Amino acid sequence: MTYKFMIVDDQFVSRELFRLILDNHPGYEVVYSVDTAMFADTYVLNRNLDLVIMDILMQDGSNGLDAAEKIKRLRPDIKIVAVTSMPEVSWMERAKAIGIDSFWYKEASEASILEVIDRTLAGESIYPEATPVIQLGLAQSTEFTPREIQVLRLLTTGAGNEEIATKLEISLNTVKTHVQHLMDKTGFNSRTQLAIQARITGFVIEESEQ
Repeated sequence: MTYKFMIVDDQFVSRELFRLILDNHPGYEVVYSVDTAMFADTYVLNRNLDLVIMDILMQDGSNGLDAAEKIKRLRPDIKIVAVTSMPEVSWMERAKAIGIDSFWYKEASEASILEVIDRTLAGESIYPEATPVIQLGLAQSTEFTPREIQVLRLLTTGAGNEEIATKLEISLNTVKTHVQHLMDKTGFNSRTQLAIQARITGFVIEESEQ
């Protein structure tokens, strides 16, 4: 039996690496290799596929989790392995809710992508135990509370305290307290510097980009 694959990744090197790995495996065939998730769901209607390797955040703004959700609605039998180099703390939870079969961090996962693919096709669901730990200033990502992460995510969009208070339905003073705690923990001198570094590391990515 030959398993048929689609690779969705906006990075040329990643796509070619995945293709090389699969082409060298007997019984695996790459049918599609595309650089955007924008129309990824339409491909499953044209050919019988067994598994999709799906990157999450694309340079054109398309999102692999959105595409995976559409694919699972159209063809719930197709296996999906979500892959990413960004440690955004909410992505694994959303992937599980969508029904994505497995999740792989490009730089941080102990298992190889081939092992994850093999086990996923065998019926397993492979997820890391936790999001990779990121250093943000003086603090590690594990040191932030869930609410602080929500505030930080909105800070990366340039939102002011009043906007954050409205979106999270908390008081203005509470927002100020959370922001101060974030500044104290990370040691950054300004909220702008904090927001920029949080976005650069991929620790938090604003909801509308997901």
